[in-house]
Amino acid sequence: MDYAIVAENLSKTFWVAEKEPGFLGTLRHLVRRRYRRIEAVRGVSFAIRPGEIVGFLGPNGAGKTTTLKMLTGLLYPTAGRAEVLGYRPQERRPAFLKRITLVMGNKAQLLWDLPVLDSLRIQAAVYEIPEAECRRRVGRLAEMLGLEGVLRQPVRKLSLGQRMKAELLAALLHLPRVLFLDEPTLGLDVNAQAAVRDFVRAYARGEGATVLLTSHYMADVEALAERVIVIHKGRLFYDGRLGQLVERVAPHKELVLELSRPVEPGLLAGLGEVKEQKGLQVRFLVPRERLVEAVGQALALLPVRDLAVTEPPLEEVFRRVFSEEG
Repeated sequence: MDYAIVAENLSKTFWVAEKEPGFLGTLRHLVRRRYRRIEAVRGVSFAIRPGEIVGFLGPNGAGKTTTLKMLTGLLYPTAGRAEVLGYRPQERRPAFLKRITLVMGNKAQLLWDLPVLDSLRIQAAVYEIPEAECRRRVGRLAEMLGLEGVLRQPVRKLSLGQRMKAELLAALLHLPRVLFLDEPTLGLDVNAQAAVRDFVRAYARGEGATVLLTSHYMADVEALAERVIVIHKGRLFYDGRLGQLVERVAPHKELVLELSRPVEPGLLAGLGEVKEQKGLQVRFLVPRERLVEAVGQALALLPVRDLAVTEPPLEEVFRRVFSEEG
């Protein structure tokens, strides 16, 4: 098999009923409804090889979750073709469902009042995992996630970070070959986000699993994915290496200076666009072609204690891209 995931001219259209306000609007809605056509996904094509971790990015409403639902069989495509591990997702065959998982950061599958271990046993029964094998998998995955001490606690007693880790454990108990992760670190603190990222990376490497990841936390994408697929307004915007995307859409580098004493604002203005100033630390955006000149000017004119040059944060890159695209 050459590809684990294939989307070919994938499209999804919804017809949404529109209702005018007020009593008359309600009557008209009952008698003769009007519908509006929404093209959520429009002719998206990409292919992902086994073992790849790919970031799936775009602004809110771009069509990311709709695409994931088509690839997992929760939605039937209006047009085009989807294939995952050689299966047509919309057929929802048991053999297919046992080889994939979908984790949504805002959806829970664990039972609120049961201990985590009981929910995992139910999950094992659904996937026909023998009891001894279930114990072995729970022990291994719980150790990787640092959950050994909370498996006998009710889910409602867990912190948000512990609950998300437990959701991941349940979603991976059947050792899926393809992971569709939709905002898996949503609402977690920095430490919990890092722990989830480390676990996803370790699982993908250990099992040779393919991962398609959506996230608004760009740290997730930077840490896990070398390749990104970007969609905007339902259409494919970019498919390639993350670094090449940054170079293509961000004509600036970020220059961060830490000064030894305050200076006149006029001295800073000539270096580039001042994005942030906190005390003696100043962050600039400098055109790539002017970077060497700006660094030399800073060292010559300013009391520089420390200096760093980085790419601008991905959040800023995408905010600029999508605002320009309208």
